[in-house]
Order: sequence, then C-alpha cells, then structure tokens
Amino acid sequence: MLKLGMHVDNWRHFDVSYQVPCQFAKDHGLEHVEFGTIDGDYFIQALGFSPHIPLHSDPLLLKQYLDSLGLKMSQLDAAYPVSCPEGQYRGIGYTLRAIQFAKALGCPCVDTTDGARKPAGYTDDEVMALIKQYYHVVLEWAERYEIIINVEPHGPYTTNPDTMERILSFFDSPYLRLNLDTGNTFIAGQDPVKFLQRFRHKLSHCHIKDVSEALARAARGQETGIASSIVAIGEGVNAENIAGCIEVLKKARWDGVLSIESEAAPGKIEQSIEWLRKEIAR
Repeated sequence: MLKLGMHVDNWRHFDVSYQVPCQFAKDHGLEHVEFGTIDGDYFIQALGFSPHIPLHSDPLLLKQYLDSLGLKMSQLDAAYPVSCPEGQYRGIGYTLRAIQFAKALGCPCVDTTDGARKPAGYTDDEVMALIKQYYHVVLEWAERYEIIINVEPHGPYTTNPDTMERILSFFDSPYLRLNLDTGNTFIAGQDPVKFLQRFRHKLSHCHIKDVSEALARAARGQETGIASSIVAIGEGVNAENIAGCIEVLKKARWDGVLSIESEAAPGKIEQSIEWLRKEIAR
C-alpha cells in the first residue's frame, strides 16, 4: 500500500520549528513525517527556527507529541557523507546515535548517502573501501536494533546504478536497503523509473521530488542531487517519471511511504499532495 508522507526539511528555508510541518501534515491528512537530525547543538534550532531534531533531545517526548497528532515517523535523515574520510570518525557516530533515537521512537529507517563530490586525493577504490567500512560498522548496530539503513542516491557514487549495486551488495543483510530519490536520480542524468526497476527489491522508502524546467536545463548531468523541489510535485519536467515510478510500485504492491520533498512555498505542498493522491488512485 502506498502511503503519503513528507520531510520536515521542506520548511527549512522558512525558519520554523518542527511543530509547523507536523501540524500541516495532520491538517492535510498525512500519516507520516520524516525528520532531519542534528548531532549536536545549533543555535538556530534551539531558538525555534529549524525543523530538524537534535539527537540529544528526548525521543519519547517527540513520540508523545507525534502520537497526539496521530502521526508516525517514516524515516530519520542522518545523511553524513559516507564517502568522505571524515565519515569514519564523524559520520559513523552520527548514524549510530540516529539508530538509537529511531529505536526509541519506533521509526523503522535511518537514511544515509554519499557526498556531493568525490573526495580529493582518493581513488574510487579507496572511497569504496571507506563506504564499505562505514556500513560494516553501522549494520552491526542496525541489526541489533532492527533499524533499516537506507542508502539514498545523492552523490556521484550512489546515483551511478552500477556503483549503487556494489554498495547494496557489500553485505547480505535485510537491514541495508534503498531510499529512492526521484529528483536526485533525474538531475544526475539517470532515468528514475529504470533506477527503481533495477533496485525495487531493495526499496524501503522513497523521496518524491520534481524538477523545474530551468533547473533541469542548467544542472541535469552536471549535479547529482538537489535539496528539495522548488516546484510542486507534478508541475515539473520530472512528473512523468514520478508517475511511472508510482505505477511500478502499484504493480509490485509495494508497501511503503512516498515522502514529499518540495519547498513549502504557499500552496506547493498542497498541490503536491493533490497530484500524488490522484496518481496513486488512478
């Protein structure tokens, strides 16, 4: 069953706390929200101007709040770049703390990805060794805590289908899965539908992003990821691919969350929800 949710990151540029997107989700009949995480203190968040959650905060208090709104958390986003050398001593700890937080919340997934650029001074084989070691450590925790670790296509390694297949094949574990991102795969020059078809058996969560025509002209094949869609889902040049992905998932009877990633400009999330509901029902 396809379920709709959204990432609170849609409100990051609007300087609000997480209560604003959560209330929006409730008011518009969404059942799921996805949270970004902060591993430490950030004065903007502490002052109430960021929707992301510090991992040192009380997860049970957050769960109590979500329960009061009838909301579930689909995923925690802890995407420190696994492909950079700092990932070994900064990113691994970050992801481990996200796993513990997710367990306390009853959240099934933690999202990870590579960096936007290949690290200077490292060969691809050396980077793949870093990535493998990252997931080696993280999966030991994930399996004990029964939390799925998703790999999101967002950088030069994960948006390349052949390299993504290597990463997902490093370990034979049901806890190493895929978070498809329709916008990142498209902007990287890939076909989102073909990407999904290749890795459907690994899919556990999905980011839904459209892409404006202007951004596609300027960046497709040059970049590997975008933060969120600046157009509503369904009004960009990636709409046909998103519809195609939905059809693939419906035919496969996939049970999971389509998490909307579209900037919360006036009317854009509402428009995205309406379009996606029509596509799911079509």
